[in-house]
Amino acid sequence: MQIVASDLETTTIDSKYVQQHLANERTFLAWVRTGIALVGVGFLAAGLGFNSSSYDQIAHIAAIITGVTSLVSGVTIILCSAASYHRKRRQINQQTFQASTRLIRFLTFMLLVIGLALAVLLYVLLFPA
Repeated sequence: MQIVASDLETTTIDSKYVQQHLANERTFLAWVRTGIALVGVGFLAAGLGFNSSSYDQIAHIAAIITGVTSLVSGVTIILCSAASYHRKRRQINQQTFQASTRLIRFLTFMLLVIGLALAVLLYVLLFPA
């Protein structure tokens, strides 16, 4: 088998920055796992609210708020991470990469809201009125 010089010289713009693209893919997959985990937290919270023996109206409302917020947040994070992946891919190839913090700020805010909703839910379930 003979290697032709033109085969060695054929590089794409993606292959030029392969390490950065692989890191971008790992980051995207981490965001997808985070989104899936948030959706799972929503289903868990809903299950806690509906399966409690001390079923209460406040527990029901807290379970719904936590479940819906987690579900919407998880799906939004997955969609935003896909858009971020493609934007970063283009920026890497054009050598114009700029880190963005919108997704991180959104995730931080939503985790705070979900955490507070879970705290209310657990308080109501542990200390029924």
